Amino acid sequence: MITYQDDLSAITADDLRGFFVGWPSPPTPAQHLAALRGSHRVVVARAGSGRVAGFVNAIGDGVLTAFVPWLEVLPEHQGQGIGGELVRRILTQLDDVYSVDLVCDAELRPYYERLGLTAVQGMGLRNRTVLG
Repeated sequence: MITYQDDLSAITADDLRGFFVGWPSPPTPAQHLAALRGSHRVVVARAGSGRVAGFVNAIGDGVLTAFVPWLEVLPEHQGQGIGGELVRRILTQLDDVYSVDLVCDAELRPYYERLGLTAVQGMGLRNRTVLG
């Protein structure tokens, strides 16, 4: 059974191990927790064991704009609809915001389009030396 929450008070860095599979230099669990705690909005999915199975976060100005930088579900919990439910819940939390943006690889566009997002163009910079 999966439960969803936006309260991070009981989440520890150890609860966040196993995420960012395939990243060349993933953030440490401590960096991950700090990023979630510093976010404007967060939703985590917890498995029956209490382990964090997935999460999504949004950063923004708290008034008009938000950006969704991360949506992750542990590999063993993928394919169960957890990611979609996380996105639906974060978008509900952001329903009073003018713009919600996220960046994804081209192959993920259909996934996010099914969840109500539309493609926009953007630019980015990645400083991978700050990770890990």
